[in-house]
Amino acid sequence: ESQDVILSQMREQAEIAIASADVIIFIVDVRQGLQDADSKVADMLRRSRKPVVLAVNKVDSMAKFGNDVYEFYNLGIGDPLPVSAASRLGIGDLLDAVAKYFDAEKMEEEEDDRPRIAVVGKPNVGKSSLINKLLGENRVIVSDIAGTTRDAVDTEIVHNGTSYVFIDTAGLRRK
Repeated sequence: ESQDVILSQMREQAEIAIASADVIIFIVDVRQGLQDADSKVADMLRRSRKPVVLAVNKVDSMAKFGNDVYEFYNLGIGDPLPVSAASRLGIGDLLDAVAKYFDAEKMEEEEDDRPRIAVVGKPNVGKSSLINKLLGENRVIVSDIAGTTRDAVDTEIVHNGTSYVFIDTAGLRRK
């Protein structure tokens, strides 16, 4: 609903990620409580018909925040799992909840021998635009604002029947 270009593109990227995911981890903030935006995202996730694991983050103390976790049952997307990314609490339970959606036979790790190409350069030289052109769709966010790409993003591109992984990187800055 936002008119902000970056927020609109972030929503598009989230929709692409949801469509390509086998399972979705939806993270909410126990300290902020249940927000209207959380309910909107939950609605979008329900429509995807994908399995969703609801992680309630920042639960550094069950004694302090344990009762606040129950508020997130109102999202209607399953049992909320209390976690603390900062304190590493509940992460094992979260991984177990995610892993139950995968077939054990398919989980055997295969070696990825696809060529990996990192696209590097200064901010705003067109790294993300190049990835989108090679892919033939707007998979990564492009903006005139320097620093739009903050984390490396892996994108599979198939060219002449060969699969490659292109890595869109944040712009290099002089320190």
